[in-house]
Amino acid sequence: MDVRFTDLKKSYDGRLVLDLPDGGIRSGSRTALIGPNGAGKSTLLRILAGLESPDHGTVHYDGKQEAPRQDITLVFQKPYLLSTTVENNIAYPMKLRGLSKAQIAERVDELLEELGLTAFKKQKSWKLSGGETQKVALARALSFHPKLLLLDEPTANIDPYTTAEIERMLLAISRKESITTVIITHNLAQAKRLCDQVLMLHKGKAVEAGTSQEVLARPQNEITRQFVAGELIL
Repeated sequence: MDVRFTDLKKSYDGRLVLDLPDGGIRSGSRTALIGPNGAGKSTLLRILAGLESPDHGTVHYDGKQEAPRQDITLVFQKPYLLSTTVENNIAYPMKLRGLSKAQIAERVDELLEELGLTAFKKQKSWKLSGGETQKVALARALSFHPKLLLLDEPTANIDPYTTAEIERMLLAISRKESITTVIITHNLAQAKRLCDQVLMLHKGKAVEAGTSQEVLARPQNEITRQFVAGELIL
């Protein structure tokens, strides 16, 4: 899914938190949103997801202004699972979309295997660890073959081994299914590993955009350079 935005503005309590004249996310790309706290990353992600409306400006999805919510999925940093089994959690979005039992069963098993969760198929969601919960949330989000996957710090609170598993799965599935992925991350090493594009935000504005190699290894903007070097705090 190709996403383009024009003259996006969003304010909270009279404070402008997002001011993007124009930009976009190329179809099939994996784009990292980086920047310090308060840069506007989460606000932009919620607008792209259709959860919030901008005060001004437009977002177009494959040339259409209305957000195709049936093709968009968002995974939060602390996801919530249904109080049921892992299998039922992953199946839920597909049931809502009217897929057959056979289609649902096949996709559930495929994702369980991809994420190393086969042994947890009948496990109750409240018995899962933090890393297991995050993997189930990702499997649920990917179950219906979304065109736009939005991730808000998906590995912030989990161990390095599970983080590596999730990164491997995201790379494999995004390449296989050509999913457009946007990920908020403060982990610049992760941005390099996962993403081919980077958008750097600061105080609600886009200060630099380009390939991950360009932005993270050879930033042209001084604010980006300071952030990548760990010198920019606010």
